Amino acid sequence: MLRWARTRQRVAWPASVTPPPPPPQPPPPSRVSPGEVAVTFIGHSTFLLRTASQVFVTDPVFTTHAGPFGRTGPRRVRPPAIALADLPRVDVVLLSHNHYDHLQPSSLASLRDAEIVTTLGVGRYLPRRRRVCELDWWQQTRIGDAVITAVPAQHFSARTPWDKNRTLWCGFVVQVDGVTLYFAGDTGYTPQLREIGARFERIDLALLPIGAYEPRWFMQPMHMNPDEAVRAHLDTGAHASVGMHFGTFQLTDEAIDEPLRALARARVEHGVSPEAFRVLDFGETAIVTAPSTA
Repeated sequence: MLRWARTRQRVAWPASVTPPPPPPQPPPPSRVSPGEVAVTFIGHSTFLLRTASQVFVTDPVFTTHAGPFGRTGPRRVRPPAIALADLPRVDVVLLSHNHYDHLQPSSLASLRDAEIVTTLGVGRYLPRRRRVCELDWWQQTRIGDAVITAVPAQHFSARTPWDKNRTLWCGFVVQVDGVTLYFAGDTGYTPQLREIGARFERIDLALLPIGAYEPRWFMQPMHMNPDEAVRAHLDTGAHASVGMHFGTFQLTDEAIDEPLRALARARVEHGVSPEAFRVLDFGETAIVTAPSTA
């Protein structure tokens, strides 16, 4: 950290990004068929996922800052594409780890009806009297018709300078209503991505991080860059992938739009089509259909 602070060459981000002018993005659908998932990008690592029977939210952070109490730390340059008050009833929150840009108790408190699935030790940071399931890597839980598996990620955890790696971090694979979803959380590029792809018959939709990766000498163990994210898409055998973890909070040194340019270059280099690995606009919804039901 001290070396990074002394040597970093940070590209300035805008203080705020104005949402695109009307017409706005259409609202997420109120229902989808079995074998389909509606995925809506809210910002950073927060997605709204609707399947035929359940609604999921990933790493819900709706605060103005990614730091203590949601009022300090890196400031959000884009507002959440959907306000907390406008979310549909959420059944399950997938909470990958305890970093402030992924876990904000005030955001979770507003999702009081949802069951939270997270990793070992993270429950201590969550609002009291909540239904919380903590999983180790490769452990599973069932909520309704959904089978949720915590899968490995290469990252770390901390809320303060004194609690590093006291809790676990993970991604999740969700099998529900004829679709299989992979939410990677935060991860560096790791051989365990191939193992994830091998352990599941198929992955219909992967949500993969593409931002917060410079400088590489420091960030490579914990954050993939876009080229590594495309390789992760190939390693897991995902039918479709969507990029995340970019353009919301400035956590590292790359420019705000560099992940998008780098992703376009990486797709060409690895022969991956834009339809196979895309980025959604903030607030945009895509319907992904499992190939077996298409």
